[in-house]
Amino acid sequence: MEGPDANEEAGSTRAGADASDRTVELRDGDAELLEDLLSGDHRALARVITRIEEREPGYRGLVSALYDHTGDADVIGVTGAPGAGKSTLVDKLAAAYRDRGDTVGVVAVDPSSPYTGGAVLGDRIRMASNVGDMDVFFRSMSARGQLGGLSMATADAVKALDAFGKDVVLIETVGAGQSEVDVVRTADTVAVLVQPGSGDDVQTLKAGILEIGDVFVVNKADMDGAERALAELEEMVHRREGSDAGGGGHHGAGHHGAAALDAPGAAHVPEPSDGVDGTDTADDTGQSEWTPEVLGTVAKTGQGVDELIAAFDAHATHLRESGELTRTRRRRYAEEIRTLVRADVGALASEAIERRGGIDALADRVSRREANPYGLAAELVDPIATCLEDLDGRDDG
Repeated sequence: MEGPDANEEAGSTRAGADASDRTVELRDGDAELLEDLLSGDHRALARVITRIEEREPGYRGLVSALYDHTGDADVIGVTGAPGAGKSTLVDKLAAAYRDRGDTVGVVAVDPSSPYTGGAVLGDRIRMASNVGDMDVFFRSMSARGQLGGLSMATADAVKALDAFGKDVVLIETVGAGQSEVDVVRTADTVAVLVQPGSGDDVQTLKAGILEIGDVFVVNKADMDGAERALAELEEMVHRREGSDAGGGGHHGAGHHGAAALDAPGAAHVPEPSDGVDGTDTADDTGQSEWTPEVLGTVAKTGQGVDELIAAFDAHATHLRESGELTRTRRRRYAEEIRTLVRADVGALASEAIERRGGIDALADRVSRREANPYGLAAELVDPIATCLEDLDGRDDG
């Protein structure tokens, strides 16, 4: 079949498939898979994450069913420039969490292949300290072109690990500069890594990266220039205190100060203005606020890793006791809804474009002065708007 009818039929077929992909009901075959995941089957967990990453039909039903089982894991994002030692540090963090009895999930977000869309570095061995440990689940995922290295698939994979029962989920990001702020949408606590050198790494930190950190880490702190990098980070955090009346890390407004460091890897030393544990301050309303810490680590040897985990624990405690965790996750859900709605409306519009012969055919109409972009956009979107208005009218009735 050729001509407009063929295009319309093909468009209808594609539209039907896409509509099926938007279904959030759990399929019969997936119910058993979900049950296996919740019962602790690592193979089921791997299969669910693959379904999520590939966006296979029915994956939304799986993710929707996972929501009731999430919310218990501490989700920690580790971000920073390439070469800062994120992979090695995440490896040591996972080993240290296991030493104290926690189960760990790791999502390492890698650059996307321009040819396959898969993770360029997905087959590398990065968890050498945890090989053979079934309680450390490692998954390398593609950034899928998303700035900041995070995509909806990554966020959904974190939900799967949380529902599975992992105590801690570590997210290692690509390290693509200011766009790393995307990690905030998935992680409860964010660690920003830099490495010592001439000081350029610290000086070139974008404002967005500086603002998202709950903990700042100078890794490779045994190298020359470490003390300078630590001092510069402290100074930058102090500037946040003076210039930003709001924003305590990525979790809300607050008074900011820098952690005192006697040596690389040293724990935070409380100052008179700090709270009892040396990590919180209070604003004029009496609300407890988080003070970002600055720590030094040597990931290869594990130096400073215990102190870093202590900082993560303190931040998690602060989030729970202050109520900020609830507010943070509410904001995350709101952003997730917006992202999904934008994606779905865009998909509906794409289907409508295909039913009209494709975008090139519409562009040809504009070239022939038979239509204009604004009119065509309205033609495509107005039916969606009308449907929504009709639904609202029914609800009001």
